[in-house]
Amino acid sequence: MSMTPRDRVLAAMKQEKLDRPPVAIFTQSATVGQMDWSGAAWPEAHKDANLMAKLAAAQADMFGFEAVRASFCLTAEAERLGCVVAVDKKDAAPMIKKHPFKFDPMSGEYDDPATSVMAPEEFIKEGRVKVIQDAVALLKKSHGENYAIVAGNTGPFTLAGHMVSTENLVFGMMMAPEEVDKWVATMTPIVKVYSQALIDAGADIVQCSEPSGSTDMLAPDMFEEAAGNSVRHSLAEVSGMSVLHICGDTYPILDQMANTGVTGLSVEEKVDSYKAVEKVNGKVALVGNVGSVRPLFQGTPEEVKAGAEYSAKAGFNVISSGCGIAPCTSNENMQAMVDAIKAFKY
Repeated sequence: MSMTPRDRVLAAMKQEKLDRPPVAIFTQSATVGQMDWSGAAWPEAHKDANLMAKLAAAQADMFGFEAVRASFCLTAEAERLGCVVAVDKKDAAPMIKKHPFKFDPMSGEYDDPATSVMAPEEFIKEGRVKVIQDAVALLKKSHGENYAIVAGNTGPFTLAGHMVSTENLVFGMMMAPEEVDKWVATMTPIVKVYSQALIDAGADIVQCSEPSGSTDMLAPDMFEEAAGNSVRHSLAEVSGMSVLHICGDTYPILDQMANTGVTGLSVEEKVDSYKAVEKVNGKVALVGNVGSVRPLFQGTPEEVKAGAEYSAKAGFNVISSGCGIAPCTSNENMQAMVDAIKAFKY
């Protein structure tokens, strides 16, 4: 009996022995090429479940990747919680324009999240977070038999920064850590309930992006308090598989990331593939780490092939982009990544 793409991805996430790894975009997967091919384009595909599902499936339908993935940004949760978000471009992701809550370490003025943020059960009922759940349900019906369904969301520390501005939040870790703790503690059950709602809608895997937990933002010894503990109590406690993605050079915090209880880690190309595999040492599955800027966006198909094969030879369980796909990444480079891995043998 032949193995479906879904079988291969889920087996890889369980670190089972395979003839080759699966190739699937777990982070933002949409490109302008896919939009034109599928007839489902941004900004409308951020807001309409049918269009979102159609574009989410295009990585599989157009190129042969072995998963489908919704949504396409990290702003849906923030918008639902009151941020002003510009959702208006075809070739660029939505952008947060205004943070809704006061958090000023210099003046000591803080809004209380306990009284100003909606309950998790209310959060999942409307807005773009509901659109994403509906799109996942549509993907389950159309592609769930043959393809792994990945649903993306935002981590608690990053989401807290969206509420009050990330700069204020990081500054607050030194000036008013108890106020930071309040915001992260409030976001954690929201992320947990939303993650489970995505699983309940049909997702096999929730891929949570926590970019504000990067070593570009925090010293490695701050990771556990700032982000690790909240991931453990949100993403890792859902009933399905979970993947934690953090941007940048995560080598210094790979052990801490692996100890959050998630099924897998999504790692950027800033971490050498072989060093990542050696350090994680089978604690969790590894997803990545072909550079989303170079080679995928700026490189040639030959460079994409070499990058994908490097991650595969190193022992990454799922070959994916290191971070979200740039919308203007070429069709040729996307196809080169698929072709390289489907021809690869251990």
